Amino acid sequence: VQLQASGGGVVQAGGSLRLSCTASGGRFDSFAMSWFRQSPGAVREFVAGISRVGTSSYYRDSVEGRFTISRDNTKSTVSLQMNSLRPEDTAVYYCAADRRFSTQTITRLVDEYEYWGQGTQVTVSS
Repeated sequence: VQLQASGGGVVQAGGSLRLSCTASGGRFDSFAMSWFRQSPGAVREFVAGISRVGTSSYYRDSVEGRFTISRDNTKSTVSLQMNSLRPEDTAVYYCAADRRFSTQTITRLVDEYEYWGQGTQVTVSS
């Protein structure tokens, strides 16, 4: 499975960005999908995840209410709408795919994800 992320950029604090990730080479609805991010010198952290059929989603506390994850299984895409961006949201954002039997569950563990996109830089200026 190949994942291609796009949509990063530079935005002022309070602004919005929308990240997209397109999958190819596999059955997209077999995978729970998540977004992670990583800042220089920091560990990669879970941001948001969505279940295989899109009925469950989870967020890290700091983005709850500001970010929204969605997926379109007909187009093999997962998106992350990011509103009210803060300087601390600055990072490289990665989409990731986890093949799961369950249609409802999502893992936040980096090591559970088999496939990763190349990352897209998000920079929020103050």
